[in-house]
Amino acid sequence: MKYRKHLFICTNQRADTLKKSCGHEHGEALVARFKELIKAHGLNIEMRAQKTACLDACQQGPSLVVYPEAVWYGNVQLSDVEEIFNHHLLHDKPVERLRLSFPVKA
Repeated sequence: MKYRKHLFICTNQRADTLKKSCGHEHGEALVARFKELIKAHGLNIEMRAQKTACLDACQQGPSLVVYPEAVWYGNVQLSDVEEIFNHHLLHDKPVERLRLSFPVKA
């Protein structure tokens, strides 16, 4: 395994504005903030945050998934990034209040 933690953050932008879209709901800003924290802590070799297309959890977006645990988060706000980083990425304790249960509806 290359990364100890690998985050995939939805940045999809739907043409159909009737449905929620993670990209329109600050998906890119989430990617940027996670990257800032990873770099600031010198964890670039151990962790990676990257944007991805639709994760099919639109109604619970902005959404992201953390591997290798496959922990999914929904309705993630910029104010939640440090909590996810400090609890889950650094200490392997998922943030339960943001965790998604499946099945979710796209």
